[in-house]
Amino acid sequence: MRIISVAGLLVMAVGVVGLLVRGAILSTSLIGVVAQAAAVGLMIWARLTMGLRSFHATADPTDGGLVTSGPYRFMRHPIYTSICLFCSAAVLAHASPSIVVLGGLVVVGAFMRMTAEERLLVQRYPGYRLYASATKRMVPYVF
Repeated sequence: MRIISVAGLLVMAVGVVGLLVRGAILSTSLIGVVAQAAAVGLMIWARLTMGLRSFHATADPTDGGLVTSGPYRFMRHPIYTSICLFCSAAVLAHASPSIVVLGGLVVVGAFMRMTAEERLLVQRYPGYRLYASATKRMVPYVF
């Protein structure tokens, strides 16, 4: 799972850097800017809720218990959700075949990481299965 997690991180990074290099990382529409601002807000809220836990390229669960407060009450992966929302708004504003592929890489990489992370979380925290059954992955009450 750790290899899949690192691969997912690299796939996401290629997509984000590609959008950045192509000058397509920021939305040019009002709705897109609002979506990106919401994504940044969600990212900040999730990071503040996680506290001082560090980022792991391998998505290893950190010490301190399972976090189920803040945005984690509504979705299991608010940080990946915020990245996907931010990049999707950019892709919609700059739609071209290459930009869509780059945005797709971000989403595919995020799903690789979520899958790996969830398997690692089940091993580390027995209560994760119950949490996962009651909390949607990315979109509250939907998905």
